[in-house]
Amino acid sequence: MTATLQTLPAHTPNAQQHAALAGAWLMSLNSDNTRRAYRGDIVALFSFLDAGELDALSAERRHLDAWKLTLEGSPSTVARRLAAASSFYSYAADSGSITAHPVRQVKRPRIDADHSSTRGLSKGEAVAFLSAARADGPRSYALASLLLFTGIRISEALGAHVSDLQHDAGHRVLLVTRKGGTRAKVALPPQVVDGLAGLVGTSIAQGTELASSAGSSADAPLFTTGTGKRWASSEAFRAVQRLARLAGVQGRVSPHSMRHTHATLALDAGVTLADLQDSMGHADPRTTRRYDRARGRLERSSAYPVAAALTLD
Repeated sequence: MTATLQTLPAHTPNAQQHAALAGAWLMSLNSDNTRRAYRGDIVALFSFLDAGELDALSAERRHLDAWKLTLEGSPSTVARRLAAASSFYSYAADSGSITAHPVRQVKRPRIDADHSSTRGLSKGEAVAFLSAARADGPRSYALASLLLFTGIRISEALGAHVSDLQHDAGHRVLLVTRKGGTRAKVALPPQVVDGLAGLVGTSIAQGTELASSAGSSADAPLFTTGTGKRWASSEAFRAVQRLARLAGVQGRVSPHSMRHTHATLALDAGVTLADLQDSMGHADPRTTRRYDRARGRLERSSAYPVAAALTLD
């Protein structure tokens, strides 16, 4: 009698096998930015599991611990990737797709709440960056001045429309969409107004209504490509890196470096933590506090003003 070899079924890639579940999970997230980041994280997890021919819904904690060891980047990046995986498996558990959560007990890296790993620019480097952006062209200078002078996120800048440039009580403002979908008004100093005027081809210093030089509607994106499409965040990211090189700024520079620089320069200039928190749209004041480079100085101790207030005659 001849033995018959049993052929095992080929592993179906997790991204294909669980596309519906992953898609539903992503749509359940409130923020576009979170969806974008978590999509990349879950794809990375699926690829890791595919290499071992493991079904994502059958993965155990030991598999997620092994994945964690392969993750590169800062502690906050690793923590975010694990948070994405945990969110996916929580959704899978809620939908009845799994009975055991493989990420719940995986230890996350410790994040120092009082420190930001983002590379910030010094005042001199920021000036050089602005100069390089101005020489590069209207779009580069408009983006550089907007990010540095206001501290908004790159997603907030690229998500804005021409119609979001408005007046409010004598101020020029830009309406942006914060994390979580809330709308906020961002004050625009004259330098930013001038930079945006060069971008859209209309003088907004005199308070006129805006229209792009190509005659597009007010609903057009504020930052576009040469074909009129919205400027992609990946392209803007590379533009910031290129401008940093032109300015002679060393180290890893990203659009978030501009936000970091705005915060540190604002605090150095005497802006209160509470006002900076409101300007930058931080939900947690501890996030703003990370940028306070002078918080450890003894001359800022509350002991001195309290002692002065309670001095006996």
